[in-house]
This record gives sequence, C-alpha cells and structure tokens, in this order.
Amino acid sequence: MPSSALRTVPHSADVVIIGGGVMGASTAFHLAEAGVRDIVVLERGEVGCGSSGKPIGGVRAQFSDPLNIELGHRSLHAYRNFRARPGADIRLDTVGYLFLLTTEEQVADFESGVGVQNGLGVPSRMIGPREAQQLCPWLSTDGLVAAAYSPTDGHARPGLVVRGYAKAAADTGVTFATHTEVTGIDTAGTRVARVHTSNGAIACGTVICAAGAWSRQIGDMVGVSLPVRPVRRQLAFSAPLVPPAPRIPFTIDFSSTAYFHNSDDGLLFGLADPDQPEGFDTTWTPEWLELFRAAVRRRAPALADLGTVGGWAGLYENTPDHNALIGRSGELDNFLYATGFSGHGFLQAPAVGEVVRDLYLERRPFADIGPFSADRFRSGAEARPEAHVV
Repeated sequence: MPSSALRTVPHSADVVIIGGGVMGASTAFHLAEAGVRDIVVLERGEVGCGSSGKPIGGVRAQFSDPLNIELGHRSLHAYRNFRARPGADIRLDTVGYLFLLTTEEQVADFESGVGVQNGLGVPSRMIGPREAQQLCPWLSTDGLVAAAYSPTDGHARPGLVVRGYAKAAADTGVTFATHTEVTGIDTAGTRVARVHTSNGAIACGTVICAAGAWSRQIGDMVGVSLPVRPVRRQLAFSAPLVPPAPRIPFTIDFSSTAYFHNSDDGLLFGLADPDQPEGFDTTWTPEWLELFRAAVRRRAPALADLGTVGGWAGLYENTPDHNALIGRSGELDNFLYATGFSGHGFLQAPAVGEVVRDLYLERRPFADIGPFSADRFRSGAEARPEAHVV
C-alpha cells in the first residue's frame, strides 16, 4: 500500500484530499486518471486504517432512494471490472443480497423499492419464504413473510479496494501523506487558501473533505456545516466451519438488522445496536454478541451458538436522514465534500469518486447529486430518508 510518512508535507498542491479511506482513495484515483496532477491525500493514520479497512464489504444497489440506487448500481459495475481498472483482485463474490421481511408494511415498502430498482436496471425481485430458505439454508421460515433478493449484489474486501485505488493513484504521482493530521484550514474570502497539518502547511487550489466520521470537525474549521456523527458498529467472525458453510447471499434480517455472509472458512456476522451512543470509541466488546445471538435465534437458530474467533469495531458516519453529503460548498468555492454515507460509503465509493472528479472539473456528473448537498439541512428541503439503511 502506498504510504509516505513525511516529516514535512509538500508546500503546495492543486488538490488536497482529507481522508485516506476508500472515498479519498477513489477520488484520488479518478482525478489522477482524468489527468489532474499535484494531488496530496492527507491521512491521520495509515491508508485505509479507519472503517474502510473493516471487512463488512457489502456491495448492492437495493435501496429505496433512486439516487442511492444509481450510485450503488454504477459502483457494482466498477467493482466487477476492478481487476482491469484500476487493476486489483478485490475478492468480489456476487452472491446476491437477501433482505428478510417479517411484516406486511416492510413487504409493501420493499415492493415499492424493487419497482424503482427494476426501472433503473437492477434485477431485484420479491420472493417467498421457501425460496429464501433455498438461497440461505440457515433460515427458519417461522414468521417470515417475504424477502427481497438481487442476484447481482454481493460482497468484496474493503482493504483490497482501498489499496487498489491508492496504488493506482500513487503510480501516477499522487502523494499519500500518512500519519499527518489536519490541524487547521485558512480561508481567504470565499476560498480555502491553506491546510495546516501536523507535518507542515500546504497552500492549495482545492480541498476535498473525505474524512468520514471526522468530517464535522473538518467542516467546522472552515465554517461549513457537515452534520456527521460517528456511531460504533461491531461485527464478528465465526470459528471455521466443518463441513464448510454453504455459499449464501449477504443476508439481512431487516427487523433486527442482524446480518451474515460467508467469510473465508466461516461466517461474518453483525448487528447495529440501537442503543449505541455516538462517539469515536472503536473498542470491540464481545458482550455485544449477545444482541446478535438473540436476534438470529429467531431467524437463523443454528447461528446463535456458533463459536467466534474475534471481531472488529468501526465507525458509521451517520447523517440525520442516513443519506450522503456530496457536493461543493456554497460558502467556499474550492471546498468539496463526500462524506456522511451512513454505512454505504464502501459500496458507493467508485461512483462517488467519479462524481467528485466531475464536480472538480466542473463537468456534469452521471447523476444529479444536488439532493445530497449538505445545504439540505438548513434550506428547508424536503427530507428523503433512506429506508434500506442496514
């Protein structure tokens, strides 16, 4: 992985990207591919050391919001072609995504979503409990009303994606300044002028905030409101399974948010704790597993007592409506942002890298990302919360 633990950063750059996770690496790659030179990526730790390096890895286009569907669908295409561009094996496994539904209200919502998805080229469909169990033999159909399934979704390895983008960007001359913390940002009139870091200051033409859970603090440095709050999310790995686990879709019990999928010689599983307070704590607590076990005991009983071999904790970067913040600041002409993905950043990173590239080059992106402007929270724009937020 490209890494430059610099004693001093370059004195100037055309573009400074704050954040060396999947969003920063994708943005750097797409800018460099378009011929933009003199790019510096600032990362307070190692490249991909934050939530981007945690291996949940789901990739999908099953959303309720048309813009999220477009971002997911385009990103899926990019992930399928990642071996050729930028050129890395990301261990993509197109096993599909399976949402398990237990109420008629959920079914109605997902039926509506499937209609929108199909209209945008996503081959999702509603299926019954028996077919869901055939796809995922772990399931109990007791209380299961229906499921939503898309065969072109799946999962990949986030760390491999970050390294793939970062290496390709570095090969074209992008500088990745690791262990470099942003300490302040100077503005002059309606423009960002200089970024101060723990390793020196950089005069810059454009700043792009891709700082994930830390984006609110970056926005505060320049007076731009980026309403992102960090929330811990935990996952665990089962002990190796003998015989091996059947190949199953990325399966989500929508009511409880419990999810699981294949991972090496076992399973990866997780659940969002509804009582988790916001904050930057990434301590993994094995006690959290009891929440998962209680949920799957009803939906996939055989998983409830599987032994585990450790786990991870990472940060979701949540916004009030669980939709991303993507755009150019209305206050500062040369301050762009791509953050607040509320758990969907990895799966949308290829498409968002394209969008930010086009915003920088003042070209029309493939999709209208105006609804994801951070200004929506102060302009009175109608809320459009993403229903499929798991």
